[in-house]
Amino acid sequence: MIEDDPLTLVDCGPNTATGLSRLEELLAARGHALTDLELVVVTHEHIDHTGLAGVIASRSGAELACIDLLAPTLENWNEYSVARDDYALALMLRHGVERHVAEALRAVANVTRGFGAPASADRELAADSTLSLRDRSLTVLHRPGHSRSDTVLHDHESDIAFLGDHLLAHVSPNALVDHAMDGDTTRRCEPLLEYRRSLLKTRELEIEVGLTGHGVPVVDHRTLIDERLRKQERRAEQFYELLADGARSAHQLASVRWGGVAVTQAFLTLSEVLGHLGLLIADGLVIEDSSTEIVHFEQLS
Repeated sequence: MIEDDPLTLVDCGPNTATGLSRLEELLAARGHALTDLELVVVTHEHIDHTGLAGVIASRSGAELACIDLLAPTLENWNEYSVARDDYALALMLRHGVERHVAEALRAVANVTRGFGAPASADRELAADSTLSLRDRSLTVLHRPGHSRSDTVLHDHESDIAFLGDHLLAHVSPNALVDHAMDGDTTRRCEPLLEYRRSLLKTRELEIEVGLTGHGVPVVDHRTLIDERLRKQERRAEQFYELLADGARSAHQLASVRWGGVAVTQAFLTLSEVLGHLGLLIADGLVIEDSSTEIVHFEQLS
């Protein structure tokens, strides 16, 4: 919450009764009611950040703001969610996840979809534009990687940044594979490559405190970013070494790396593997063979 004019909430939790009641408790602890909120800004499309946005706007009359490319996704949440889940199912099957596992995860997605809900953006914010409050100005920065719509709000005067899930203190956000935001489901984005470019841009900012969507604030963001970039490179090297004995699918690599976790978290681990393979492909070390039913990757000889 930003106690300014307008009274502003950055992100809002999932669309659950528990989430709403907890939000009301936290607002009351600061002397505010839900109906006092005048502006809600969401940092990216994931349901733990957008789910309650429509409910809050309806109950309080608050405006809803987001980066402009996110607005159609929020408006058409149900259609987007189905398309995203269909894409994830096809991606898992294409990269070697067993059909019964992929379909079970698709069924879980049908249930969790309700934690999100449609919402209409009143203010669509252009990248690099300024969101002005009474006492501060926030620069709107598009930082794709963890999601396609990740947004950082940077207060130049106080060197405070609202990071969403772009950068977290104690865990590296998963760069999730998704189709392009223009709706092209035939083109796989390269989230880890995007994320690395975004991190390098954020590294150049002056940030004293980074307020995050999960956990404690980020301090010394440059050291943290350098550590994350090195860790990504080390993990890519590990996947490269796993291809020394021959071609493997992305899910096979995940299974070797994480064992049974790769089954229960098939889409998350698949995103992790594909992201690092994208890094190896960009460096000219690995090639992707999509000529058969299941895609395989191999070292470039």
